[in-house]
Amino acid sequence: MAEKKYKGLFSFKTDRGRIRVSNEDQARVAVNSAGEVLLCVCDGMGGQNRGDYASKTAMDYIMASFREKRPHLPLFLESRWISKTLREANSALFRDAADPRYHGMGTTCVLALIVGSKMILANIGDSRAYLLTPEGKLKRLSEDQTYVDYLYKTGKISESEAETSSERHVLMNALGIFGTVSLDKKTLDYHGESVLLCSDGLYNNLAESEIAALLSTDERPDQKVSSLINEANANGGSDNIGIAFWESIHD
Repeated sequence: MAEKKYKGLFSFKTDRGRIRVSNEDQARVAVNSAGEVLLCVCDGMGGQNRGDYASKTAMDYIMASFREKRPHLPLFLESRWISKTLREANSALFRDAADPRYHGMGTTCVLALIVGSKMILANIGDSRAYLLTPEGKLKRLSEDQTYVDYLYKTGKISESEAETSSERHVLMNALGIFGTVSLDKKTLDYHGESVLLCSDGLYNNLAESEIAALLSTDERPDQKVSSLINEANANGGSDNIGIAFWESIHD
């Protein structure tokens, strides 16, 4: 594992948006004694079937596991910890869904663990992870696990059709829906870039160029996150908004 450690500032926030009657998003950032940074966003699904319960349960489980995790693990064990934690969170939700009150609930989950000069990213569903490049561009790191994204990747619809499809919110994967869960996971080099995790309530109401512009200002991280939410709501606020943001401090 690389010795380089990055210090930084962070902010996380959720908002109900302007249309939804409840907030089913969860967002969190945590730093442990070793300087490892964990960002996570969960977007609950199920509405009356308690999507809010699903996202909160998953987030609480992930954060509790992070607090208990041994620091300074080899990178392959850090990656294994992520897989184990998400699978156990899925099992817990799936068991709870046997209760008729929670039947059909689930949640997306996007997670980023920064360990020195590496970042491990895991994704389930359509919440996203972005990197802000030194040039001020937004680089998407995750892939949406949606039916429309599948159709686009297999060449059945065009990019413009994917962006406007009425089925673009139909998920192909989520935590808590099945007894086992698959996740996209990758390990990337990290050089102190700003990292943004968000639910679809942000990127469906704010263009990536606008997100990049707001993240490139001289505002504090908490001000940047509030600005993102305010602009997304000004553009319609069609869904809950969840944001977790990390900004390194360079010496």
